Amino acid sequence: MALDHADLVKIHADAECIHDAVAVQAILDHLAGEISTAIAGSLPIILCVMNGGLVMTGHLLTRLTFPLETDYLQATRYQGETRGAEVAWLCKPRLSLEGRTVLVVDDILDEGNTLAEVLAYCRNAGADRVFSAVLVKKRHDRLVDGVTADFIGLEVEDRYVFGFGMDYKGYLRNLNGIYALADSAG
Repeated sequence: MALDHADLVKIHADAECIHDAVAVQAILDHLAGEISTAIAGSLPIILCVMNGGLVMTGHLLTRLTFPLETDYLQATRYQGETRGAEVAWLCKPRLSLEGRTVLVVDDILDEGNTLAEVLAYCRNAGADRVFSAVLVKKRHDRLVDGVTADFIGLEVEDRYVFGFGMDYKGYLRNLNGIYALADSAG
C-alpha cells in the first residue's frame, strides 16, 4: 500500500506524542553528560547508524565538547516496513576502528538484532572499546540475549514509535518529538 501526503498527515495527527521536543532535548543533555564521562579522553569515533541515528547523532554531537571523529554505517532490518527481517548492510564505516574507542549511535533498541551485528562488526574490526547509545529502548522480553545499550535515553512501552529519527514506513523521522502510532493505524 503506497502512502500519500494525506495518509501521513493522518498518521501524525492520530498518533500520541509521548515525549515532546523539550523532553527529548533534556534527555540528550543527560546522555551527553554520561557519554562525556565515559569516553571524553579517548579520541573516539562516533558511528552514526543511518538513517535512524542521523537526527540523534546530529543533536548529540553538538553537546559533546571533546575531540572526536565521526563516521557512519547503514545496517537495517526494516527497509521501509514496520516489521524487521534479516540485517542488511548497505554501507560500512570508512574510518579504521583498529585500536579506537567507538560509540555507536542509533535511534532505537527494539529487539537488538541490528545493534548486535553492528557491535560485533566494530569488535571484529579491532576497536579497543565499543559503546552504544540509543535514544529509545522498548520495554518487552524479545531482546536478543546479551544485547543492551550502554547509554539509553528513555524506555517506552512496546508500541510502534516514530519521530526524532525513527520512521513510519520511511517517513516522519523529522518530527521534533517521539510519537506512538495509534492502535488503529498499521
